[in-house]
Amino acid sequence: MQVRVAGHQVETGETLQSRVNERIEAIADKYFDRAITANVTFGKGPYGDFTCEIVAPVPQGVVLKASGRADEARIAFEGAAEKIERQLSRYMKRLRERRNGNDNAVPELVEDAGYTIFAPPQPAEEPPTSPAIIAETRVDIPDATVSDAVMMLDLRNTNALMFKNMKSGALNMVYRRDDGTIGWVEPRTE
Repeated sequence: MQVRVAGHQVETGETLQSRVNERIEAIADKYFDRAITANVTFGKGPYGDFTCEIVAPVPQGVVLKASGRADEARIAFEGAAEKIERQLSRYMKRLRERRNGNDNAVPELVEDAGYTIFAPPQPAEEPPTSPAIIAETRVDIPDATVSDAVMMLDLRNTNALMFKNMKSGALNMVYRRDDGTIGWVEPRTE
């Protein structure tokens, strides 16, 4: 098990590092029979609080991401670790359900994507008629069922996911609505 603990403008003491190692190892032992890696990064938030981000690539090409924010670094870490554990619990439950349904195929998930950030536009005298595009990313679009796409949405901790529907073959999208429910966009076929 490899756990890398880093701090951006924050000292990560030996006590915090040992707590992080113990907690991540406990989570990994609970859900996996082989070693995984995790990167835990602490930083200072905008209001003098602490932030903690955990990135953990796990089997099947899935990358779990979670973040926490609190007045203490240890509490920020615990919040992020709880999110990772909930994500893993949901992921393992869905894998068990799939195995019980005699469907052993696991869709391939995107592990890494190219990302480009553009400089924000300089303020003009007249406001633009449409918002400026300041970032673009390229990713592979996975083949998945709707329920698998919702699982990927949760695991990636994102607000939207485009996928190729395995049943219809059409591009679909799932997204998280403001009220916490999931929306599904499917093109009309006429």
